[in-house]
Amino acid sequence: MWVFVVCLTALLVKLGHWIYTQTNPKSCNGKLPPGSMGFPIIGETIEFFSPYSLHDIPPFVRKRMARYGSLFRTNIVGQNVVVSTDPEVNHFIFQQEGTSFLISYTQSFIDIFGQQSMFSRHGMAHKYLRNLILQLVGPENLKGKLMYEINEATRRHLHSWARHGTVDIKEVTSDMIFKYFAKKLISYDESKASRKLRENYKAFMDGLISFPLNIPGTAYHACLQGRKNATKVIKDIFDERKKSTIPHQDFLDLLLEEVRKEEKILNEAIAVDLVFMLLFATHETTSSAMTLLIKFISDHPEVLAELVKEHETILRSRDNEDGEITWQEYKSMTFTQMVINETVRLANIVPGIFRKALKDVEVKGYAIPAGWTVMVVPSVLHLSPTEYDDPLAFNPRRWEGKDLHAGSKTFMAFGGGVRLCVGADIAKLLMASFLHYLITKYRWTVTKGGDIIRKPGLVFPNGLHIKISKK
Repeated sequence: MWVFVVCLTALLVKLGHWIYTQTNPKSCNGKLPPGSMGFPIIGETIEFFSPYSLHDIPPFVRKRMARYGSLFRTNIVGQNVVVSTDPEVNHFIFQQEGTSFLISYTQSFIDIFGQQSMFSRHGMAHKYLRNLILQLVGPENLKGKLMYEINEATRRHLHSWARHGTVDIKEVTSDMIFKYFAKKLISYDESKASRKLRENYKAFMDGLISFPLNIPGTAYHACLQGRKNATKVIKDIFDERKKSTIPHQDFLDLLLEEVRKEEKILNEAIAVDLVFMLLFATHETTSSAMTLLIKFISDHPEVLAELVKEHETILRSRDNEDGEITWQEYKSMTFTQMVINETVRLANIVPGIFRKALKDVEVKGYAIPAGWTVMVVPSVLHLSPTEYDDPLAFNPRRWEGKDLHAGSKTFMAFGGGVRLCVGADIAKLLMASFLHYLITKYRWTVTKGGDIIRKPGLVFPNGLHIKISKK
């Protein structure tokens, strides 16, 4: 009996200590934002990951905003988090990158993407990696070779889809973009490879934003295994390329050149993780946006009619209507850019943008303790009735007269501050090219699917199936 009493007492003492340390962090000299830290160890993780099927603010966030206001504290996957839904606070956080805050993710996210990932890099290391990527997807390269290649790949895949008759847009756009970037990055061709890289990415994606329980049978475990297997394929390609003297004119050539420098910043582990991250970032998020784009314009025939008008005007201005999009034509697609902005505003593909406090920081009368994570929630701003009239409506015209190529305090679809997404321009080009050839050369109807689930990332449980044919 006495053993039970001792154990129970020890447990209660430990629980009391946990509660005290959660509400009274040692480094904090001010008042914490209101909120609850949830249960010991798991915090409020389960509710955070609870799926919902709305184009709306996550219920987890909405419930706490109603109770605590625009700034509140919680605990997710074992980390203390301050959630900010205040545009002024968000702007301040992004402007303080490198001084008071650094980019940060949960440990489970870092375990998935790797310690060497660009997501974990700061300062000069991040700037160096960003500049490397810009050599691939920067404006000058987009205007030249990439635009031609994207046009060619889009036309070829659309032709193939029309031959099949019915396709799942989420699946085929993901496949199209993956194949293009796998070739561009590492000259990889899935049809000729013995080990299938795309299959491992599918396993990876299924558990990317899931409860971090690493035991066989869970989505998180499958995600880690998918990452391990995909990284192995990339590493093998990297090792084979080191032995070759034949240039491949791809991104891997550039990475190997950087690795071989005497005074190098890049090593092989970082290079492999960079390729892994770029393949994920390029194909998954853009294909999700494309799928929603087709759903939205199919549901809004007046928007589709205006898109058709804009793109047929471009065709009539050409000497050859079957020609490919030029850079000047792309830049003239004003309504198309409005549609893209409105799609990604409602898509809210990224559920949160994370930073870590480097020191105690005071905002709005509250203290964010050093070491705590701050999560900015873009959907709250994108769906705010004070910032957007009828915010849940798909209305591209709301972007008329606004800057269509920049982020702001209330538009963070591509991130914010110095961490603005380096791939934003190529993602928009991919979507515009896709729209142009689909609208001008094909007819389609949605046959089934289109449901979404957020958990909290965006998932299409039954895809979006369309019947497609040439005009």
